[in-house]
Amino acid sequence: MRVVVAGSSGLIGTSLVAALRQAEHDVLRLVRRLPAAPDERGWDPETGKIDADALEGADAVVNLCGAGVGDKRWTPERKRLLVHSRVRPTEVLAEAVAEQDVPVLANASAVGFYGNSGSKPVTESSEPGTDFLADLCQRWEAATEAAARAGVRVVLLRSGPVLSPAGGLLGQLRPLFAMLLGGRLGDGTQYLPWISLDDEVAAIRFVLEQPEISGPVNLTGPAPVTNAEFTRALGEALGRPTPWIVPGFALRAVLGELAEQVLGGQRVLPTVLEAQGFTFQHPSVGSALAAAVAS
Repeated sequence: MRVVVAGSSGLIGTSLVAALRQAEHDVLRLVRRLPAAPDERGWDPETGKIDADALEGADAVVNLCGAGVGDKRWTPERKRLLVHSRVRPTEVLAEAVAEQDVPVLANASAVGFYGNSGSKPVTESSEPGTDFLADLCQRWEAATEAAARAGVRVVLLRSGPVLSPAGGLLGQLRPLFAMLLGGRLGDGTQYLPWISLDDEVAAIRFVLEQPEISGPVNLTGPAPVTNAEFTRALGEALGRPTPWIVPGFALRAVLGELAEQVLGGQRVLPTVLEAQGFTFQHPSVGSALAAAVAS
């Protein structure tokens, strides 16, 4: 296939481009600067402009654009950026995909769609939450409407936190564990719907190649764990003790509204992937963490 990837320089995008090429797909990367390589095409989401030949002959577009949700405290300005950096690029790509008759749009989203659902199992048919992140995800997904109206197969990639050797969730936690400061957050009973980077990338490839898959798809490991269980598993993978407890009030003081996402939980299950026969390389959090730490 010829696959066009927006957001190709991020944690997931970099690995996805490499995996698609290893599978002998032809990949073009959309960049917001002047293209500097044969596999790059320019675009400007603010003005809605995309290079004339960017989507020519494309079989699929993968949109991974968006500022990092957990990178900074959620000030009003940061919230606006989180929304705008997702909704506007998605609208532009959805319209371009519709105009150019591209068959598939795989668009990033997040398990934040479901809000804080506690210990109740959550599938793709579950209702959305009501907090800021849930609203953001709903607006993000709704921005694909132009493509859906045109009959494009739209896949909504509701990803959980990705466990990667560099960056992402582990990029924030590993320095703390290295300094023997690892510990559970709050009471530790909140669920974490993790996924390994290998399985995240493989799942995106899978949905591109399976024509019967459309709509929301949970990109999470098959066995979500509580924060306490995750903390123990990460401590074991790193060979570090995890004696500490970070109380909720301390997280709220440091992170503000973002702390509610950390202290809340989602027991999200990858129902669609499993029903379609996807095989996880890392079915347990222990194997996912061991692979990430060893890389």
